[in-house]
Amino acid sequence: MNRLFHQTLPILDIAFTTLERQVPPPQLVNRASGPTFRYIEQSVYQAIILKLVRVVSGLRAALLLLEHGFVQEQAVYHRVIDELNEDILFLVYGITNDEITPLHKRFLKAFYEEEFDESDNPLTSPQKRDMIPRKKIRAYLAKIEGAYSNPSDTMEVLRTLSKAYSGFVHAASIHIMDMYGGNPRRFHLSGMLGTPRIKEYSDDLWNYYYRCLLSFVFAAKAFGDKKLVDYLEVYIKQYESISGTSYSKDIKEKP
Repeated sequence: MNRLFHQTLPILDIAFTTLERQVPPPQLVNRASGPTFRYIEQSVYQAIILKLVRVVSGLRAALLLLEHGFVQEQAVYHRVIDELNEDILFLVYGITNDEITPLHKRFLKAFYEEEFDESDNPLTSPQKRDMIPRKKIRAYLAKIEGAYSNPSDTMEVLRTLSKAYSGFVHAASIHIMDMYGGNPRRFHLSGMLGTPRIKEYSDDLWNYYYRCLLSFVFAAKAFGDKKLVDYLEVYIKQYESISGTSYSKDIKEKP
């Protein structure tokens, strides 16, 4: 399975570069702490690009952790990637449905806000980032997805996924106990290579690579890049074929 993940990453790199070239590049700006790069236009398209940056980086981090047996830490990245994919779909649907809502504008304002004011002093800066409640983003997604499924079911799936992985983020007891076992019985403090957990988390990572491929497809649709959409859909069929699945027919049914 790991070979498939390594095969997929260059595909995502190509897709990312293709989309990145379609927005104005970051510019060097001066702040009190020194020069740094920023997107000047702060567009919805640039926001999608930035979220995709973390998607590809997060998938690489999750794979690296899996290959060294640190599956609990891998699961933390899964939670991060879940929210990244939600954000990407949220922004994409604002474009493909021709309506950048007040919630989108609030999201973008918070997303691009600097951490500190022009002084870059964390002690004196009055700025506080507006945190958009995750439930609002999920409610919006459920409304859009409701055209293709039951909105309440969509909300429940998103909520359940988030709750399940929050146990890894916040180190709940039952999640930590997954690190106990073996002969002699012990807590695995140096990763879990050689245990049944590796197969479980490898299978789980398959889903994340697949869902991130879909996020790139939806992003390409938002950018109006049909050539990239076709390229990714061909690869997704290969990805499915290797693992004996067939879900790609659902891609074309969404905006």
